[in-house]
Amino acid sequence: MIGRLRGTLLEKQPPWLVVDVAGIGYELEASMTTLVALPGLGEQVALYTHLTVRDDAHLLYGFAREQERALFRALIKVNGIGPRLALAILSGMDEEAFIRCVMDDDVKALTRLPGVGKKTAERLIVEMRDRFPHWEGGAELTAAEVGSTPSPATGRQDPLADAEAALVSLGYKPAEATRMLVGLGEEGSTEAMIKAALARRMAG
Repeated sequence: MIGRLRGTLLEKQPPWLVVDVAGIGYELEASMTTLVALPGLGEQVALYTHLTVRDDAHLLYGFAREQERALFRALIKVNGIGPRLALAILSGMDEEAFIRCVMDDDVKALTRLPGVGKKTAERLIVEMRDRFPHWEGGAELTAAEVGSTPSPATGRQDPLADAEAALVSLGYKPAEATRMLVGLGEEGSTEAMIKAALARRMAG
């Protein structure tokens, strides 16, 4: 099991990234919450990871915080919640926000997430009440390990198109992704636009 990686951030094309560890490039999929916390390309990064083994692929997921990985692992144990939907949930809200939704029976907030209908939201609330991981202090990586500065552009020419593609990969329909990004062209990087679009969507 690969539990943690530390190396050089080579590529970042949401929701994918590549980390070079001693000459080996590890391709990972990450939530938007983790992606916006990453440093620029060529910088050092450390990520907690979760490996999923399927018949046709070995898939690696990366997380800036151990708490986020713990919630991801709890989510994929819920009936009907796979890794892709779990990442979409973590992209739309952080761990504390998700816990508040569950404890407050906030079905409406959960249904704003892509792929989460009313029945799925109700199932999440019922099943997750007793599945919350035990959050431990000091589990987060330091800013020096994850990077606390805004990320530069990934090198592609159209950050807006990249942001739209990333939102579609999370489960939003193309037309909805386009609407979410209206007026956000001045946000700068792809990650900044995605973060702003998700915040707008969750605000209703």
